[in-house]
Amino acid sequence: MKHPAWGLSHSLRGYELAKALAAADQVVLDDEVLYAAAYLHDVAAFAPFRSSFANHQDEAARIVESLLAGTGFPMSKIEVVRGAIRTHMYDREPVGPEAIYLHDADALDWLGAIGVARVFGLVDPDGGSPDGPTAAKQLEESLATVPQRIVSKAGRARALQRVPVLEQFLRDLRAESADLRSL
Repeated sequence: MKHPAWGLSHSLRGYELAKALAAADQVVLDDEVLYAAAYLHDVAAFAPFRSSFANHQDEAARIVESLLAGTGFPMSKIEVVRGAIRTHMYDREPVGPEAIYLHDADALDWLGAIGVARVFGLVDPDGGSPDGPTAAKQLEESLATVPQRIVSKAGRARALQRVPVLEQFLRDLRAESADLRSL
């Protein structure tokens, strides 16, 4: 769970940011649901839970009940957790407050300085894939697609702060790397 893009620190940021966004919008969240969904939403990105047959959000939603069984988690809330996990990615349509705010927190983690840190944390130091130019293109894709997929008012306001940071970074990176040729 120490992965630079999907590890425990990402889950903690998502949980805290989802709570902050909901508070800014004056929306009450079920903290048990949000906590479980935030900390388990990317679990299927890791062995032994990774599946070659399903994407990580659908696989995590499928197995979450077995992960929470016997922990004291109120199992009557499992479908809400499952829904939040299934729709946490920016290209999905969240339904319900916990799903909306986890979705927006996860989307915001692709923007701003943290978005840069996460994406460049994936670069293969041995020259494999992804490389630096591929990471820069992923950031450009995030910039083009993620902001309009943010649902909540507070999330959209936070995106307005993070987008210029990412735009400036990409301009500077292109200027300092001969338009990514020396990256």
